[in-house]
Amino acid sequence: MSILFTIISFIVAISILVGIHEFGHYIVAKKLGVKILRFSIGFGKPLWMKRFGKDQTEFVIASIPLGGYVKMLDKREGGIDASEKHREFTGQSVWTRIAIVFAGPAFNFLFAVFAYWLMFIVGITGVKPIIGNVENNSLADKAGLVSGYEIVAINNNKTPLWDDAIESIVTSQIDRSQVVLELKNKQGNTITRTLDFSATTGEIKIEKIFTQLGFEPWRPAIEPVVGMVGENTPAANAGFKTDDKIISINKIATPDWNDVIKLVSARPAEIIQVVILRNGQQKTIQVIPEKIVRNGEAIGRLGLANKTGSSYPKEMRVTHGYGPIESIPNAISRTWDKTILTLKFIGKLLTGEISITNLSSPIGIAKYAGYSASAGFSRFLDFLAFLSVSLGVLNLLPIPILDGGHLTYYMIEVVRRKPVSEETQEFASRIGMILLFSLMAVALYNDILRVVG
Repeated sequence: MSILFTIISFIVAISILVGIHEFGHYIVAKKLGVKILRFSIGFGKPLWMKRFGKDQTEFVIASIPLGGYVKMLDKREGGIDASEKHREFTGQSVWTRIAIVFAGPAFNFLFAVFAYWLMFIVGITGVKPIIGNVENNSLADKAGLVSGYEIVAINNNKTPLWDDAIESIVTSQIDRSQVVLELKNKQGNTITRTLDFSATTGEIKIEKIFTQLGFEPWRPAIEPVVGMVGENTPAANAGFKTDDKIISINKIATPDWNDVIKLVSARPAEIIQVVILRNGQQKTIQVIPEKIVRNGEAIGRLGLANKTGSSYPKEMRVTHGYGPIESIPNAISRTWDKTILTLKFIGKLLTGEISITNLSSPIGIAKYAGYSASAGFSRFLDFLAFLSVSLGVLNLLPIPILDGGHLTYYMIEVVRRKPVSEETQEFASRIGMILLFSLMAVALYNDILRVVG
C-alpha cells in the first residue's frame, strides 16, 4: 500500500465526515433563518471557492483537510446591517442555537447509520472467529478455550466474523464483566465457556487484547523463509540471505514465521542462536536483535521479512450481510453499540483504566483509512461509520471550543435565563484548546512510536 494511496484515502474520509458534520450545522441554520456566510471543508488558504444562492454563501475547499466550519452572521465579528439583524446567530433564541449546534454531531450519527446500512446490504467479508494457540494458565486456558473451536456467539450475540467477536470481547473487557462464549468444536457440537474479566486489574490495552486473554486467532501457517534482508540491520550484518529457512532459535523450533517473530521480539539486545537451512545444509548464525520501542515496550527486531505469504482457505472466509429492510435495525443497533463503546472507552481513559497508548492522531487515522480502503468498499464504509460515531461523540463532550462546550453554555443559559459572559467563554476556550492540543500531542507521540517501531 503506497503512501499516496493512504494520504488520498485519509483526505477522502476526513472530507466526507467533516462535510457531513458541517452540513448538519449549515442546513439547520439555513432552515431556521440564520444567514450563512461561508461553508468550508478544511482550514487555511482556499483551493477552490464558489458563491451560491441569494445570500452568495461562499463554499470553500481549503488547503488543510483536518476540519471545517460554517461561518454564520455574527455581531461579535463586526457590525451588521439593521435589515439583517433578525438573521444574526447570537440574536436567535437559545433553543434555535442549541438546534444548530447539535445538528453537526447529529448528522454524524445519521451518516453512521446510513454507512452501516449500506455496508450490510453490500456485505462485509471477513474470517470466521476460530481460536488458535492457547497459552497455558492464561485467562483463556482457565476458561476452557481450545484451539480449533469456533466462536459462534458472545453474550447471545451472533459472531460470524472476527470483527464481531473482538468488539463483544473488548466491550466486556472494558466493563470488567463476564463474556459467555458459545463455541462449536471440530465435531460440530455446541459448547459454552465463560471468560471472567471481573477479577482482572491494571491498564486495559486494546491493541494487546489477545495477549491479555492468552490466545490467538487461528491463522494459516507461514513458512519461515526469508524473503528480504534490510540494509544495515542486525540480520544483514550477521549474514542472513534471501531464501534462508529458519529452523530454530535458541534450540526452540520455528515451524511458522510467527514463531520467529515472537522469539526475536522477546529478546531485544540479547545474543540468540539461529539455525537456518541454506542450500540443503544447516548453519548456525549468532545475532543480537536490535532493541526498539513499540507501544511503550522494548522488543527485538532483526530486519527480516518473510518470503512466502499465506491465505485463508475458502471455507474460513465469510461474507456477512442483510437485505435492505433487515439492514435498517441492524445499522441502528450497530451505531448505538459503537456510541456506547466509545463513551465507555473515553470514561475508562479518564480514570486511567485504559492506556493512553490507545489514542491515535491523524497519522494513525490515515493508516487505518488506507488499510480499510485497500480492503474494499464495505471495509471503508465500516471505517467511515465508526469514525463518524467517534467524531459525533467527541464533539458532544462538554469541552470548550467543541460543540458540546457551546451546548453546555446554552444549557446554563436556559437555567440562568441569561447567557454565559463572553469573558467566561473566552477563558474556558483557552482551557479547552490546551486540553485538546495536549491530547493531540500524546496521540501524535503514540503514532510516531508506532511508525518508528
